[in-house]
Amino acid sequence: MKWLDLRSDTVTQPSAAMRACALSVPLGDDVYGEDATVNALQKRCAKELGFESGLFVPSGTQSNLLALMGHCERGDEYIVGSDAHTYKFEGGGAAVLGSIQPQPIPQQDDGTLHLAAVAAAIKPLGDPHFARTTCLTLENTWWGRVLPQSYIAEAAVLAKQHQLAFHLDGARLYNAAVAQGVQANEITKHFDSVSVCFSKGLGAPVGSMLLGSAEFIAKARRWRKVLGGGWRQAGLLAAMANFSLDNNIERLADDHRRASELAHALNDVSDIEVNGAFTSMVFITVPKERLARFASHMQTRSIKLSTGNSRIRLVMHLDINDEDLVRIIEAFRSFR
Repeated sequence: MKWLDLRSDTVTQPSAAMRACALSVPLGDDVYGEDATVNALQKRCAKELGFESGLFVPSGTQSNLLALMGHCERGDEYIVGSDAHTYKFEGGGAAVLGSIQPQPIPQQDDGTLHLAAVAAAIKPLGDPHFARTTCLTLENTWWGRVLPQSYIAEAAVLAKQHQLAFHLDGARLYNAAVAQGVQANEITKHFDSVSVCFSKGLGAPVGSMLLGSAEFIAKARRWRKVLGGGWRQAGLLAAMANFSLDNNIERLADDHRRASELAHALNDVSDIEVNGAFTSMVFITVPKERLARFASHMQTRSIKLSTGNSRIRLVMHLDINDEDLVRIIEAFRSFR
């Protein structure tokens, strides 16, 4: 029986067509800037999302770290959500490798940071007691939640007023754009830098894109090399990323629809509490005393879940079709 993996959209396998597209592209050494396919992808993303330049990197974690190291110096500080990926799930890289202090702000239920709290956290200029606040970071989507456009615009004004760089962890940027029915550049136009991931909902196997000014990207390129992120004939991966942009953006709406249908179907399943559905993600809670039995039940039905705690995230992606969704719902409904 085919395994259905709901742990994340990072588990997707590149399609046969995506793999095939990588076999005929021109390649070169990207450390020397000579991989034509990488160069074309960087230019495409910069143009489409409204930036001067782009840098193709191995991961979103590295992309966000490069952004922070590009905007901040040693002893500086960035403001970030206390449950943001950039702060909580990236190994403390900014502090460990960049000597950059995080200033976490509690996220509200919709993923926004209260702007009054952000303003209050900005340190007074010229006071040597404090780290210098130099960057404000947001995440969109955040746990599947889409940040309102009006909020992003207000946050951009605040950042500019205080001379802060404004960075977006847009790992699932295209989910946000599809959910709001806007072009992705309507979201990115507010930011000084943006990180976009190809290996989540877009279905490529590896890679993220960091975007910003030409000067900023030149600095990020140097830090990428320092961090061991230089790669050689990366055009193979760039071709698959390019394929994902051509073929897998509009279909994100299918993931969002399936997540909504799954959440609706689980509302009447005993011992399953549906906490919400946001874009491609459904969040449920299983009673602790039932969690081990539930995990075993789903395992026997060839469904992979992250069951380390009672609150579980279920993620729809391009390897889950409508037939698979029926099977998933049946597995939940047969849990006793």
